Amino acid sequence: MLLDIARGPWLLGSAQPDLVTHRSRFGPVVVPGFGVLVAAADRNVVLGRGGAGFPFATKLRTAASGRALRRHVVVNVSEGEPASSKDAALMVTAPHLVLDGAVMVADALGVRTVHLVVPDEHAFVTEAVTRALAERAEAGEDRRLRWRLHRASTGFVSGESSAVLELIEGRENLPVVSWHPAAVKGLHGQPTLLSNAESFAQLAAVVLAEGRIPGTEAEPGTRLLSITRGNRIAVQEVPHGTRWQAVLTDEELDRPVLIGGYHGQWAPAGALREAAVSVASMQDLGLVLGAGVVIPLPVGACGLTYTAQVTRYLAGESAGRCGPCFNGLPALATAFGDLAAGRVGADVQELADLVRGRGACAHPDGTVRLVSSAWTVFEAEIALHRVGRCSAGESNFSRSA
Repeated sequence: MLLDIARGPWLLGSAQPDLVTHRSRFGPVVVPGFGVLVAAADRNVVLGRGGAGFPFATKLRTAASGRALRRHVVVNVSEGEPASSKDAALMVTAPHLVLDGAVMVADALGVRTVHLVVPDEHAFVTEAVTRALAERAEAGEDRRLRWRLHRASTGFVSGESSAVLELIEGRENLPVVSWHPAAVKGLHGQPTLLSNAESFAQLAAVVLAEGRIPGTEAEPGTRLLSITRGNRIAVQEVPHGTRWQAVLTDEELDRPVLIGGYHGQWAPAGALREAAVSVASMQDLGLVLGAGVVIPLPVGACGLTYTAQVTRYLAGESAGRCGPCFNGLPALATAFGDLAAGRVGADVQELADLVRGRGACAHPDGTVRLVSSAWTVFEAEIALHRVGRCSAGESNFSRSA
């Protein structure tokens, strides 16, 4: 995939990624302290942007509560999903905004080491982070802070929070069963503020912007969207409240659109035309923006076949450490592939029900979410495939078992 990054109104608004340009725009980094930082995150509704949308202020409060010998801060840049490039775009165009956010959180929690997890398959991200850290060191910044760089393995689940913690602790970069959120019991069993690059950047911008925040009153700020078009991913920064008509073309709006990425849901054709890029507007449609991955169904593609290909990919990307992943996802992928090919196979809905809620991490549930939304949105297409036809013109169906 090729990456296109558009200038944005806030996070991606700088013409250059260097420290001098960043400081001229946002001023020196400030460390407002725990109370002020939590209040800023609360007041400006800063949410996690890794997919779950968990309030950043709640993470801060949880990590700071109780007695702990040490606390940790982890900036997760290893997106994992091939259709997401927002954090990579941030580290290339505005790395110091991300690092400023990490500095603020580290100071608020009394942390002296910040862990940065970068994707091993994208050397340009590692180079951008390394260059930014060198600039800060040369300028004499962050003298009381130590930065540690970790390279995440290539793979869909490598960016999952427990997989990231496993990597930092020197074990295989795969998810494990976790009974507590990282903010309660994370790195080395200690409270850990773990979030993605966009979350740290949003927090820093809120503190440094001095009231100049785009978006709406209910949802201040912006959303970084990774929009797949052919073999390119366009990263676009959109203020909350922006109509989808200003983001996607009429042709794209007239086709089904996958919102939230490979663990997301299909929006029916035309459903986004009157909607806005906001948490509330998406909830009205039963959708979640998640990590901001947006995939309009390609021209001439069959939604069932496309979903079958993604489901097969997800089945191969599991950690293989629990039954729902090791057995359930391959079976589900096979069943959905049979459905897309017009063959009689196992019951997709029955398999989805068997997998749902039983995984050690979120991977099985995310895959089921995708399959279930396709089952609903492409209901008419399923009926066609069952009689050996396809609205996209696919052929060679075999309806035998």
